[in-house]
Amino acid sequence: MADLIKLPRMSDTMTEGKIVTWQKKVGDKIKSGDILAEIETDKATMELESYTAGTLLYIANEKGSVVAVDAVIAIIGKEGEDYQQLLNNAAAPAQIENTPMTSSTEQQIDPATLGVSVIRMPLLSDTMKEGKIIKWNKKIGDTIKSDDNIADVETDKATMEIIPYVAGTLLHIGVKEGDNAAINSVIALIGKKGTDVSALLAQLNAPSKPTAPSTTTQAATPITQTTSSISQAATSTQANDKRVKISPLAKQIASTKGIDVLNIQGSGDGGRIIKKDIENFTPLATQNTNSSQASFPSEGFQETSISQMRKTIARRLSESKFSAPHFYLTMKVNMDKAIDSRKRLNELGTTKISFNDMVIKAVAVALKKHPNINSSWLGDKIRTNYDVNIGVAVAIPDGLLVPVIRHADKKSMTTIAQEVKSLAQKAKDKSLQPKDWEGNTFTISNLGMFGIDEFTAIINPPDACILAVGGIQQEPIVKNGQIVVGNTMKLCLSCDHRVVDGAMGAEFLQTLKMFLEEPLSMVL
Repeated sequence: MADLIKLPRMSDTMTEGKIVTWQKKVGDKIKSGDILAEIETDKATMELESYTAGTLLYIANEKGSVVAVDAVIAIIGKEGEDYQQLLNNAAAPAQIENTPMTSSTEQQIDPATLGVSVIRMPLLSDTMKEGKIIKWNKKIGDTIKSDDNIADVETDKATMEIIPYVAGTLLHIGVKEGDNAAINSVIALIGKKGTDVSALLAQLNAPSKPTAPSTTTQAATPITQTTSSISQAATSTQANDKRVKISPLAKQIASTKGIDVLNIQGSGDGGRIIKKDIENFTPLATQNTNSSQASFPSEGFQETSISQMRKTIARRLSESKFSAPHFYLTMKVNMDKAIDSRKRLNELGTTKISFNDMVIKAVAVALKKHPNINSSWLGDKIRTNYDVNIGVAVAIPDGLLVPVIRHADKKSMTTIAQEVKSLAQKAKDKSLQPKDWEGNTFTISNLGMFGIDEFTAIINPPDACILAVGGIQQEPIVKNGQIVVGNTMKLCLSCDHRVVDGAMGAEFLQTLKMFLEEPLSMVL
C-alpha cells in the first residue's frame, strides 16, 4: 500500500519549510534512506530522507514552495498503484477510520485519531542499518515534553539522542535497553495518559498488514542531530542563488582555513565537495574574497526571498515585541578591575576568556540571587526557573541563533569560554543540535565588539528579560574625588513588565554591576 510522505518538524520552532529542490522525480525508484528533497527550515537547510521503499508516485509541491509542517508533499508506493483515494483520505482525515482494509473487513487504527504518536528508529547515518538502545531516559507512564531526550541510541558512527518533538505520556517502550532496533521499527508510543494501545501495537507489529495511516507515523519520526551525522544539506549561496553541495566536515574545514568553497570543484557524489577536496585545494594568488571589493548597480533595487530562519526571527520577535510590554533599564559599569582580572586570568590559563564570558558568569551568579528575573510568562502563571541557562545570541549570515550555556552559574569562566566558542562555531556551521538551542531562561546580546556603545534588545521568548551589552569605552570618571580616565561599559536590561517590575530589574542590575566591578566577588 502506498505511503503518504509528510513534511516533518525539523526543529522545535519550525512551522513550515521551503522545498529548495527535489532530488527525485515522479517515476523514480526509491530506496529507504534515499534523499527525496532539500528542505529549508528556520535553522538550516536539511535533507529529507525516505524511510519507505517503492516508486515515487506523486509530488505535491514544486521547487520553491513553502509547505506547512505535516502537510503531504509526496506519495511512495508500487509502480502504477492508484493513490487517489489515499490522497482524498488525507484531505479528509475524519473519514479514515471508516475506510475498510482492502484485504479484509477489519478496520485499521489511525494513530492520529487515537491521539498517539508512533516513534520509530530514524535513519541517523547514511550507512546505518539498526540502532542500539543504550539507555532509556524515560519510563512508561512518564510525562514527555517535546524537547525531552527519551533515549540514547548507539549508531555505527555516534551515540545520539532521540528527541520526540511531541508531548504526552510514554505509553509503550518497544525495545529494551541493550537491544538493537531496525530502521523505521517502532521503539515507543506517546499519547494521552491511559490510552489503550494494545490493538494499535498488534496492528503495527503485523508484518503483512501495514497501517493505512503509516504516514502519520512517518511524520512523527523524531528528528535527531549530531555534528558527525547530521543529515544536512550544507550549502553556500551566492547572489545569483547558486547552491554549492558540501559535506558538513568539509564546510567546517573550509571555514577554518578561510577557503571560498565557490572556487572548488567537488569530487564527491553529484559534485559534492568532500574533505579531500578542501585539503587538496590551492587558492590562486589572484583570488580576492574581500566583500568590500564587490560592485553594486548604481540604480534600481534588488529583492531577495525571505529565508525560513528570517521568517521565524520576524514572527517570534514580533510576537514578543507586540505581546510583551517591554521596559528598559540602563546602567553604566566601571570595567577597570574586570580588565585587570581578565588579563591575569588569561596569563594563568590556557583558554582565553573574553569580556563576554565574564558577563555571562556575572549574569548567571546574579540570577541566582534574583530568581524573579530568571522567569517566564506562561499566560495564566509565571514560571520561576531554578536552572540558570543563558542564551547567547550569535550572528550568522542568515540571521541569528541563540545557543544555550546550561547551568552557567555552576561553571567556571574557563568552561563557559570553551562552550561559547564551540557553540558559536556550530551555529555558524549550522550544526547545532536541538539541545544546543533549547531551554534558555535568560538571554545576552553583545554588540560591543562591533563598536556599539548602547542599544536595546527585544526579549527572546520565553525569557522575561534580555541583557544588551555595549562596548567598553574610555571616558572621564570621578574616582576618589579626582577626574581620571576610566573604562566603562553600558548594560541595558529589557524586561517583560508582566513578570518583572522596575525595582526588581534595578536590583538585579545593581548586583550585576557589583560582580563586574569586583570580579572576585563572583567566587565568594
